[in-house]
Amino acid sequence: MPFAIPEGVAPEVDPLSWLVGWWRGPGVLGYPGIEERPFVQTIQFDHDGGPYLSYASTIRLLPDGVDPAELGDVGDGDGRVWQRESGFWRCTPAAADDRSTDEHGVEVLLTDPSGHLSLYLGTVGDGRIDLASDLIAQTSTAADVSAATRLYGLVQGELMWAWDMAAFGRPMQPYASARLSRQD
Repeated sequence: MPFAIPEGVAPEVDPLSWLVGWWRGPGVLGYPGIEERPFVQTIQFDHDGGPYLSYASTIRLLPDGVDPAELGDVGDGDGRVWQRESGFWRCTPAAADDRSTDEHGVEVLLTDPSGHLSLYLGTVGDGRIDLASDLIAQTSTAADVSAATRLYGLVQGELMWAWDMAAFGRPMQPYASARLSRQD
């Protein structure tokens, strides 16, 4: 499906504009102490003309016996919600000033209802986004997560991503990944 830059996107987020829209697809998660499970994820990147993109994501575990390859048969309301997060993505001010480079700084602020607030810093360029946590604040009842990285890439029109984390006293290691298709 061809992609056109959405109208009204602020020039400050031009390097991220390819993300705007609805994405959906299968993934898998697992971590020491967390059984490996397939899931379906929906992500929406949106804009209101401000110098940022809004972001919302929901990961739902697939019911037993559902093949991730058959997602057309699984509605967004099926499966137990495993994780939700929302936030804002923006390019660093230097990116708005220097559009001659292929790589730009990016800042991502995410919150989730399990008690985490995360600030990621990284770069965006050539359909790839590399992020590393700069700050993870958590409530006293939240899972102990000390660091995380995320990688997003546009590969043949699909959004591929991987999330590694250091949690529960363990070193950085893979946690979740997915392959999402544009839905709009």
